[in-house]
Amino acid sequence: MDAIRTEGLTKSFNSLTAVDSLTLSVAEGEIFGLVGPDGAGKTTTMRLLTSIMEPTTGDAWVAGHHIVKEAEAIKEKIGYMSQRFGLYPDLTVKENIDFFADIYGVPRKGRGEKTDRLLAFSNLMPFRKRLAGNLSGGMKQKLGLACALIHTPKVLFLDEPTNGVDPVSRRDFWRILYQLLRERVTIFISTAYLDEAERCNRLGLIHRGRLLACGAPDEVKKLIRGTIIEIRSSQPRNAAALLRGQLETDSVSLFGDRIHVLTQEPEKASALAQTLLSGAGLELRGIGPIEPALEDVFVSVLAREKGA
Repeated sequence: MDAIRTEGLTKSFNSLTAVDSLTLSVAEGEIFGLVGPDGAGKTTTMRLLTSIMEPTTGDAWVAGHHIVKEAEAIKEKIGYMSQRFGLYPDLTVKENIDFFADIYGVPRKGRGEKTDRLLAFSNLMPFRKRLAGNLSGGMKQKLGLACALIHTPKVLFLDEPTNGVDPVSRRDFWRILYQLLRERVTIFISTAYLDEAERCNRLGLIHRGRLLACGAPDEVKKLIRGTIIEIRSSQPRNAAALLRGQLETDSVSLFGDRIHVLTQEPEKASALAQTLLSGAGLELRGIGPIEPALEDVFVSVLAREKGA
C-alpha cells in the first residue's frame, strides 16, 4: 500500500511554477528522499503533502486521505518537522514535548511513558529539564523530532532536518530514523545533502519543481550516461577551469580537491587531461575511472536537462 501518492501535483505562484506536475508514490514503511538544490521545490512539495497549502492542479493522497478533501484527517496521521520547527526556547525539553502532546490531543493516560520513551529514544533523557533555547543545534533537531512523534504518526515529513547540523549529530539523527522504520513509520525527507540521499530506500531528484529521476540510489546512478574520470591535482580549481575550456566532455565538476569529468571516451579524455595539465605546469596526483556518486548523477541529469 502507498503511504503517499501524487498525480500531476502542481503549485504555481503567479508566473512561478514551484511544483510542476509531480507524480510519484512512496510505499508504507520506507524512507523516501526528495533531493535538490535550494529553490528546487522541496519545501513547497512538503507543504502540499501536509495540507498546509492547496495545489493549483493535481491530486495527492497521504495515509489514504486526499490532501484537500480530507485535510483534517491527514493532520491527525502525520508528523511534520519544518526547516524552522517551532520549539519554545523558554520551555524545557519535557515541557516542549508536553505542549505538542496537548496540541495533538494525546491522552494524559500513558503520556508519561510515551514521553520517557521518546526522551530515551532521542538520547535527551539527561537534558529533559534543560531549556530548549540552551540546546545545541543537533539536540534541538532531535527534540523537534520527538515533538513530531508524540502522537505516533503513520507518516513523518522532515524538511531538511539536518541542515546546518554537525556531522556527529547528523549521524545520530539518521540512526533514530532507521529505528522508526522498524515501527513501520513512513518517512518523507527532503535534503540538499546528496550523501544523505544514499541512506534512503528510494529518492527523487527535483529541480525547478520537476521530478527528473526517481528510484533506489543504485537505480538512479545507472541513469548516468558515460564514465566518470576522477582527477586529483595540486591546484584543483585551476585544473578544473583549464579542463572545462579544453575538454570536449559532458561536464567537468569540482568536488573538494577532486575533479570529476563525465565523458563518453574515457581513455581519450584521460590522455588529453594529462597532456593539458602537464603543459600548464599543474601537478597531476592521480587519474582514473570511478563509480559515479549521486552528485555526478545530479550534475549529469541537470546538464542533460539544459541541453534538451
